[in-house]
Amino acid sequence: MKIIGMVPARMESTRFFGKPLARICGMTMIQHVYERCCLSKTLDEVYVATCNEEIMEEVVSFGGKAIMTSNEHRNCIDRVAEACNNINTDADIVVVIQGDEPLTYPEMIDQAVSPFKTDKDLVCSNLISAIDSEEDFNNPNVIKVTKDLQNYALYFSREAVPSAKKCKETFNKYRQVCILPFKKDFLMKYVQMAPTPLEMVESVDMLRIIENGYKIKLVETIYKTMGVDDENDRLRVEEIMKDDPLFQSHYSKGINYAN
Repeated sequence: MKIIGMVPARMESTRFFGKPLARICGMTMIQHVYERCCLSKTLDEVYVATCNEEIMEEVVSFGGKAIMTSNEHRNCIDRVAEACNNINTDADIVVVIQGDEPLTYPEMIDQAVSPFKTDKDLVCSNLISAIDSEEDFNNPNVIKVTKDLQNYALYFSREAVPSAKKCKETFNKYRQVCILPFKKDFLMKYVQMAPTPLEMVESVDMLRIIENGYKIKLVETIYKTMGVDDENDRLRVEEIMKDDPLFQSHYSKGINYAN
C-alpha cells in the first residue's frame, strides 16, 4: 500500500498573509511542516501543493517536492486532489496535512493512517484530540467532533457540541486535528460532490462526507499541536519550538529527510 503526504499551502491567508513563509527559529513554517512529515514511518513521499511561486521556490530551495495548482480552489482538499492528478500518482492513500501546524508530530500521521491497515472498506479517517479547556470548547476556530460508540464521526461543528449547557466536565469533548487520510479513489469522488448544506453552514469540509452517507473513522491522539493564524501564534509556537525535542535532535541539524 503506497501512502503519500500532501501539504496544501497558500500565501493568501486573510488573518496572516504569507504565513507559510513566516520564519520560526530561523526556518520557514512550511519547511518545519515538510521536514516533520518526512519523519513519518508511514509516508512514502511528501509533497507541498501550492498555487504560489514563492512557496514553490522555498520548498525546492530546501530540497523538498512541490506541485503547482490552480488558485481558484474552494478548499485545501480540492487543491490536494488537483495536485494528485497533476503528478498522476499511483498512491493508495493520500494524507492531507495542514501547512500551518509546524508542531505536528510524525507519529500523528502514523496514527491517523493506522485504521486503513485493518479495514479495506474505509474511505477516510481523521485525527482528534481531547479538549481540555472551556476556552477551546467555546472557540469557533476549534472544530468540535462528536462520535459514535465505534469511533465514527457523527458531526463536526464550530459551536460547542455536545451541549455546552449540559456537558459536564467528566464528559469527553473532542477537537478535530487536521490530519486527514483519504483513500485516493474516494478523494477524487469527494471533489466531484457538490458542497452540502451543513458543510456550508458550519464551514467544515468533512461534513460533505457524512452528508453523503460515508463514514469517517476517528483516531484519538495525545499529541498536542498549535495552528498559526496570526503573529501572536507564531511567537508562541517559536517559544515552544526552541525546546522541541524533534526540532533539536533531527531536522534543525541540517539533515535532509526529503524523499
